[in-house]
Amino acid sequence: MRKQSPKLSRHVDAWLVARSARVRPTPADRFLRTLSVSADHSRLWLVVAALMSMGGRVPRRAAVRGLLSVALASSVANGIAKPLFPRRRPPDESVPFVRRLVKPPVSSSFPSGHSASAAAFATGVALESPAAAVVVAPIAAAVGYSRVHIGVHWPSDVIAGAALGSAIALGTRRWWAQRDDEPAELGPRERITAMHNGFGLLLVINTDSGSGGSEQLQLLHENLPAAEVLAVTDDLTAQLDERARRHDIAALGVFGGDGTVSAVAAVAVEHRLPLAVFAGGTLNHFARDTGVERPEHTLAALESGDAVRTDTAEVRSDGLAPRTFVNTASLGGYPDFVRIREHWEPRLGKWPAAGIAMVRVLFRAQPLPTTIDGTRTAIWMLFVGNGHYRPAHQIPMSRPALRHGTLDIRYLRADLPFSRTRLIWATLTGTLDRSATYVNRRADRLTVHVDGGPVALATDGEVEHRGNDFSFTSRPATLTLFRRTEPS
Repeated sequence: MRKQSPKLSRHVDAWLVARSARVRPTPADRFLRTLSVSADHSRLWLVVAALMSMGGRVPRRAAVRGLLSVALASSVANGIAKPLFPRRRPPDESVPFVRRLVKPPVSSSFPSGHSASAAAFATGVALESPAAAVVVAPIAAAVGYSRVHIGVHWPSDVIAGAALGSAIALGTRRWWAQRDDEPAELGPRERITAMHNGFGLLLVINTDSGSGGSEQLQLLHENLPAAEVLAVTDDLTAQLDERARRHDIAALGVFGGDGTVSAVAAVAVEHRLPLAVFAGGTLNHFARDTGVERPEHTLAALESGDAVRTDTAEVRSDGLAPRTFVNTASLGGYPDFVRIREHWEPRLGKWPAAGIAMVRVLFRAQPLPTTIDGTRTAIWMLFVGNGHYRPAHQIPMSRPALRHGTLDIRYLRADLPFSRTRLIWATLTGTLDRSATYVNRRADRLTVHVDGGPVALATDGEVEHRGNDFSFTSRPATLTLFRRTEPS
């Protein structure tokens, strides 16, 4: 039976090619030939990815994963599989002359590199954006069939190539996790005083934020005519603190990026005022994770008085006043890592940008001698997240929960042999969970002492202080956040 299987496969291939050849000439012949040629060197997928990148964050992320999957699939199919499994292509006379290429390829027929790339791109896109995949998948299927239609591949070549491409695209999840766009699980719901037309609301606006568009600002001005507006200045915290003490201020609002949100949230926590967040930055991590990224949802919550409690965290350093943060705090090379990652993230997506940032920072970083919770060690960088981040074994992507009084603690050890090389390899291969150089744990507090000179502390992307002794603490359910809630 094993000896008959290849013969059976060849017979099926020949029969399918013959059936395809007997299809009467139609305008589709020219279309399929043009489509097939356009996919040479993945030109078609580069064009599709460029168009998708104009559609916003999710399609852009899907395009990047699709292209990365194409690069891997094409390399494996053409560089490894074809030399290992040489096979003759169908003879020229197997299809009508009108369908044939002027210069047919001469490499091994098995597997189809075009089909591998097409399936890889479609699968990669589907992992990030099923809606975009509905459009891309038929194009990918047409490219695969076109290789049989113009007589340069056997059907089994196309099937094998498509299977290979899809498998490789699915495998990218091992080292580039899919972001969960579902909002984090937050604390208990609350019903507080509604802010009709923004009455009693002090709204901080940062017009210099990454995506602060005029349409969003116009929407806020139209729906919150009674709100008091405060523009961001160098002494924002002092102005906020002074105005938050007034009896006519019942809530704070903020339009801006994560840095501005963090500054206003700190004042809201201190004065026990509810906070309305309007995402106006480039990345808006806090707004996305808490489910308040769409301004109309926050406006509806202000009108109804719907709110939830969420955790914050604070860090004390060298006896100074505590600093509240809502996303992350970091030491060592992590501030540079965040800066480089956020520079590339809008164009490439989080994981590719993080991979570039990781390599660049590790090559330039110097080991940082520290004592972490009483244990001496040397590290490259330290990450402290407010809440539970995931995935645990990869670069953190999203937060499933912000309600359990948890700090997500991660650091990269520099006191092991070849730690820099091991970390880069583990990052690129998705094996951080098995690397001794990567530590990930959760706790409600953390103490860090840094030997030598003071080092920079970054909170929510802002570097504001240098010190040697740091104490991080989770503060459960300390921020009341306006968020529309569904009825139970």
